Amino acid sequence: MSAGHAPATDNQFLPVDSPEEVSLTVGGRVLPGKDLTKQTPSARKPQRSESDVYRQLLSELHSSAGDENSGMAVRMVDIRRQLTEFQLHYKFGMDEVLTKINVLREEFEHTRDYSPIEHVNYRLKSLDRILDKVQRYGAEPTLESIRHSIRDIAGIRITCSFVSDAYWVAEMLCSQPDLRVVEVKDYIRTPKVNGYQSLHVIVQVPVFLSNRTEFVYVEVQIRTVAMDFWASLEHKIYYTYDGEVPGDILDELRDAAVKAAALDQQMASIRDRVTALKDQAPVSGQGATGPTPRDRATTGAWFPSDDAMGTTWNWEDIAKHAGGPHEAPQS
Repeated sequence: MSAGHAPATDNQFLPVDSPEEVSLTVGGRVLPGKDLTKQTPSARKPQRSESDVYRQLLSELHSSAGDENSGMAVRMVDIRRQLTEFQLHYKFGMDEVLTKINVLREEFEHTRDYSPIEHVNYRLKSLDRILDKVQRYGAEPTLESIRHSIRDIAGIRITCSFVSDAYWVAEMLCSQPDLRVVEVKDYIRTPKVNGYQSLHVIVQVPVFLSNRTEFVYVEVQIRTVAMDFWASLEHKIYYTYDGEVPGDILDELRDAAVKAAALDQQMASIRDRVTALKDQAPVSGQGATGPTPRDRATTGAWFPSDDAMGTTWNWEDIAKHAGGPHEAPQS
């Protein structure tokens, strides 16, 4: 992220129009191995009122702020410091993942004829949105509980041209050994009831601070241009009607989702036909349509070793391992 571009809040995703707009803040260290275990938030508890959620969080922050003999002004400054530190950790984690995505993007743009990444957007949830989700989930309104139960505070959205590109990007990103893949949801193969389609990947990324390493949750959504157009319109309609969307409009949205999926299939079919004309394709590569999945070269290992750290995962492996035994989430 460049200086002067603050993270978006709530559900607003800011575009990354070019790789130069994202600060390169790589930690510079690699974790040994990888963990692809699924970690599920605890079961939801009865909802508290909005005022109760705010009151309990403020009480928790106040009890851990400064010395008991400190004045109110000192304690309020410490509360603000706690909240700033909490939000900064998610910004740092998002910066780390954005850097990884833009490294891939620049590599494709400068060394290949085709990039599977069309657009990259990002956002951070505001405190109001976080506490709204705490209330709906019935989670404890403490910073420690929020860290473990709310996993989409930092969000990144990648838009691709083709469905196969979405899986391709997910595989390249999830194969990186310093990312811990926590959970995957494949709404492309199994769309939501309302027609929504996308890949959702929740990862933990190490953030190297001055005195410790924090593992921060970041949600990455990967979808095609058609899926993104549908989702953006559905989101606007949902908030226009304050969640109470008329049934006939919902039916039309589901029908539009089917047509968007058909458009993705049709465009992929055209791509396959064009790239099949090998003699007419550019000799330097596949040109604007990119290689078909079967024509792509096998991605090389990140490290010259025979263990899991040196392998490249495909989407089936990622989904299988992320759905494995439950484990306590990393702090």
